[in-house]
Amino acid sequence: MTRPALRQRTRAYYDAIDGDDYDQLASLLAPSFVHDRPDRTIDGRDRFVQFMREERPQTDTTHPLDGLYCRQKDSAGKSPDSYDTATAEVIARGRLLDADGECIVGFVDVFTFAGDDIEQIETYTR
Repeated sequence: MTRPALRQRTRAYYDAIDGDDYDQLASLLAPSFVHDRPDRTIDGRDRFVQFMREERPQTDTTHPLDGLYCRQKDSAGKSPDSYDTATAEVIARGRLLDADGECIVGFVDVFTFAGDDIEQIETYTR
């Protein structure tokens, strides 16, 4: 998968959450998806989608991104535009905003891919 394709899938994740498009969100995630965040770990695509749809504390939020960075664990000898998604990560830096545009928290999400699917997200906040 190319860097632009990895970035596009990462942006699509935030678009799905911000747009309450839970079918689109599910289509981006591997069945074994895991979200590790400071307050909890959510195991499984279906459980994560259920949490986002029914249980998250605020649903009227947006996730503007300040940067997207692609990293490959061993990129020696490879084209900078092609990535093996088994070893590629996308790091997203952004802010979680409430309905009034006020910043709730800054975050960094580290995405790991399995094929075209998002396998894991590790979230760091401040």
